[in-house]
Amino acid sequence: MYCMDLTGKVAIVTGGVQGIGKAIVDALLDCEAKVAVIDREVITENSTDRVLYLQTDVSNGEQVKEMVDKVVEHFGRVDILVNNAGVSSMGYAVDIKEEDWDRVMAVNAKGVYLCSQAVARVLQQQGQGGKIINISSQAGKNGYRLMGSYVASKHAVLGFTKTMAIELAKDQINVNAVCPGIVETDMKRNERVIGGELRGLGADAIKAEDFSQVPLGRTALPSDIANVVVFLASKYSDYMTGQGINVTGGMTMN
Repeated sequence: MYCMDLTGKVAIVTGGVQGIGKAIVDALLDCEAKVAVIDREVITENSTDRVLYLQTDVSNGEQVKEMVDKVVEHFGRVDILVNNAGVSSMGYAVDIKEEDWDRVMAVNAKGVYLCSQAVARVLQQQGQGGKIINISSQAGKNGYRLMGSYVASKHAVLGFTKTMAIELAKDQINVNAVCPGIVETDMKRNERVIGGELRGLGADAIKAEDFSQVPLGRTALPSDIANVVVFLASKYSDYMTGQGINVTGGMTMN
């Protein structure tokens, strides 16, 4: 990828151990940023002067506050937050279980609110601006069958992005969202299996259906999303805020 210089910048990436999150972490490190990698699972990697690993449940306000405090203690500051942590649940809207709805909304929507609020307060205190980047989805702009709770959560992410962009503009804090299309991750592969079963189709048939929707002829790699995140984290996006940027291979054009 083409790297933009992020030397001296400190980034927090939630859900940073695998999939899109790991690609974002790798891209930020390639651009010389220091990165706090946040995940709800136990992390066995050792922290260094450039990478800090912290186990955190982003839906828990006390854990989020403690996490941000530890990042500031370790690196001395925060400049960039990437709200990437996310989960999905599949089922027809009339069949969604309350516990599944609550779990998806807790991570995908509440987690963005808690992490953004905690980091925004630090950025305001520092008084040097900053970047908050939320990973939403095409599901934040469109409806998709079997994805009711996920769609609702990602619409919430876009709405909160716009509100924070307005409120934090006076502090020179840019708040934007990235809206990926179909990305080849373990979560997407699992969704093809479950979605196929619910629709009476095989996972391969769902994959072929996915590919047929993309004018560029392929689904996204995690690195395709990470490239856009790096741009939003850099000085080259300083005049952009409140946007939901499509990264879809042309699947959505607006």
